[in-house]
Amino acid sequence: MAAVTGFVEKIKYRNEDNGYTVLTVASEGEEYVLVGTFHYINEGEMVEAFGTMTDHPVYGEQLQVESYEIKEPQDTFAMERYLGSGAIKGVGAALAARIVRRFKADTFRIIEEEPERLAEVKGVSEKLAMSVAQQMEAKKDMRQAMMFLQDYGISMNLAVKIYQEYGYRLYGILKENPYRLADDIPGVGFKMADDIARKAGILADSDYRIRAGILYTLFQAAAQGHTYLPKAELLRQASDLLKVEVDLDQYLMDMQMEKKLVVKEKKGEAETDADLGPREEEAVVYAATYYYMELNTARMLCDLNVRGKVLQADIQKRLDQIRQPEDPRLDPLQARAVEEAVNSGLLIITGGPGTGKTTTINTIIRYFGSQGLDILLGAPTGRAAKRMTEATGCEARTIHRMLELAGAPGDDGNVNTRFQRNEENPLEADVIIIDEMSMVDIYLMHSLLKAISVGTRLILVGDVDQLPSVGPGNVLKDIIRSRCFNVVELTHIFRQAAESDIIVNAHKINGGQQIDLAKRSKDFLFIRRENPDAIIAAAITLMTKKLPAYVNARPLDIQIMTPMRKGALGVERLNSILQSVLNPPDKQKPEKESGGTVFRLGDKVMQIRNNYQLAWEIRGRHGICGETGTGVFNGDMGIITEINLFAETVKVEFEEREDEKKVAEYSFKQLEELELAYAITIHKSQGSEYPAAIIPIHSGPRMLMSRNLIYTAVTRAKACVCLVGLPEMFRQMVDNQMEQRRYSGLKDRIRELKEQGL
Repeated sequence: MAAVTGFVEKIKYRNEDNGYTVLTVASEGEEYVLVGTFHYINEGEMVEAFGTMTDHPVYGEQLQVESYEIKEPQDTFAMERYLGSGAIKGVGAALAARIVRRFKADTFRIIEEEPERLAEVKGVSEKLAMSVAQQMEAKKDMRQAMMFLQDYGISMNLAVKIYQEYGYRLYGILKENPYRLADDIPGVGFKMADDIARKAGILADSDYRIRAGILYTLFQAAAQGHTYLPKAELLRQASDLLKVEVDLDQYLMDMQMEKKLVVKEKKGEAETDADLGPREEEAVVYAATYYYMELNTARMLCDLNVRGKVLQADIQKRLDQIRQPEDPRLDPLQARAVEEAVNSGLLIITGGPGTGKTTTINTIIRYFGSQGLDILLGAPTGRAAKRMTEATGCEARTIHRMLELAGAPGDDGNVNTRFQRNEENPLEADVIIIDEMSMVDIYLMHSLLKAISVGTRLILVGDVDQLPSVGPGNVLKDIIRSRCFNVVELTHIFRQAAESDIIVNAHKINGGQQIDLAKRSKDFLFIRRENPDAIIAAAITLMTKKLPAYVNARPLDIQIMTPMRKGALGVERLNSILQSVLNPPDKQKPEKESGGTVFRLGDKVMQIRNNYQLAWEIRGRHGICGETGTGVFNGDMGIITEINLFAETVKVEFEEREDEKKVAEYSFKQLEELELAYAITIHKSQGSEYPAAIIPIHSGPRMLMSRNLIYTAVTRAKACVCLVGLPEMFRQMVDNQMEQRRYSGLKDRIRELKEQGL
């Protein structure tokens, strides 16, 4: 065991999530490199560290720290060095020297017990004196807090957030009501708070625990796409979670009074939604956040829904003026969509592939453009925005970029992200067109509407038969089914589209019609294979040998999509196999294992959750950095271009626009936000389009092997779709109309407002 005692000269690297730190220490004229987990440490502090000396092949001799202690400087040289290190804001090296020269060995006692005396030193005001004392005390308190929180198994990054939120009050909060952490601290959920509470000796039937458990159940439901739960379902799930014998009804009443929950009685309207089954008349329970988000979304939609009075003849006259000889003729439904766009504050255009949505959008853009109106185009994802740009010839942006997502330092020192465009700073546009609306959840819709002024036309475009959004809500379907707004459904398949078997068969699937899988086709192929391993072998051959030349694309551009995550044909197994084929181990390729997945230089990866704070920069063709910003979102796909094992970082290059890449840097701790993407679930493919798609078809849960799932998958392919597996299972999927029930109430909120005349 070796020991090093000295001053922290420089912190070369620090992972704020787990405390892993690389620093240099000056000791008796020598400099040492220390590597290990430090709870909380600053440059200039004195540390006594114990560990094992190792010889790193690249970075030389290092002390692998096993334990350490922060020492309070005892001599005047150490005191001066610490004060002048930059650890104390407002005190530089020169001022630190004057302070120590004045008070000598008594310096730290003076700062702690008589801080006002610091004002005796030239250059120190009373305000600065108090600030120095407060900072010294805070750093001592923080070190103690870090050690205290480590006993509860709390990570470094989270411990810092807890201390910044509560300060010295954290000791009382953790011992009395640790469930407050789940309400107040991002990243702390019920289960983590419950684990802390158990260590703190909180009883299982504590009121705090039961209230937190009810809210956790509702937030978990939101992660499954629901904005509320029927009361009976909520009580059942909460009871299973809490495992206590108490009357939960009473807690629901109390939490309503505290405005944590909203309980709504279902009205007597009997109805059946094809995808939901019979709607029971029962009470439903919302977390207050989701109820008011739905209510405000409904109100803003109704506010936008105003009618114009432009005559059809006048609209047609302008269309004739702007029409080019090569433009296709609009069919009656497309013409009606243009007319409604002119005369509606809010319009929904829906339809399947090949029904002319793009032609309709382009005509609307040219119509309003000829009037000199400002038009904004948006889509939920970068890939969908890129497709919209290519289809219209006009720049389309993601909704997040349209709303100008940006970060700013908060009062707690953390970077808080928010949309710069909102009700106080609305979007400057006369017309806003949003494509791929089936992907938009209630969060994003609410944020978008807040940034749209009354008088701006909003046109929502999407395929209502696609899978719903990953996030909570059923926005597009609820808006259409409210029957309160202008909706144009395009149904005619145009001649050019009708030449594509992808489009023709997609409509047959959506209509429940069986397809002749033996028919020879240039873009819709079914390859029969009996077992999972044979399916995988065929998929690899297609991906690496057959399809790249056929569709003029790289193997990495061809996407394998599967219904499941687990199992013989699940994403996890497929990615492991495909990685070994497409990007095998190589001594020249650094790699990092995280959570059971090996990430390797050159891997194709996908972001699997929204990270609003992750920084990125746009790089052009020659690597020149341009625009910067924050936010990488669920479903964004890219390539690993750098793995830095010393700095513990990974760089991922996401395709942004033509000749432009968006580059984001992840710490090793953040790799849990990424997964390999050689194969993805069909749910994750929403809004994307690939040159070719390969879809394994084999046995699976009935809930997943459904019509709208295979319909969504088939419509993701641009030039060729290859289904590989069992024809009988494909036919079962086409017949299976079952969809996972999604509880959302936007439709009901819209109707309530209409009934009230609002």
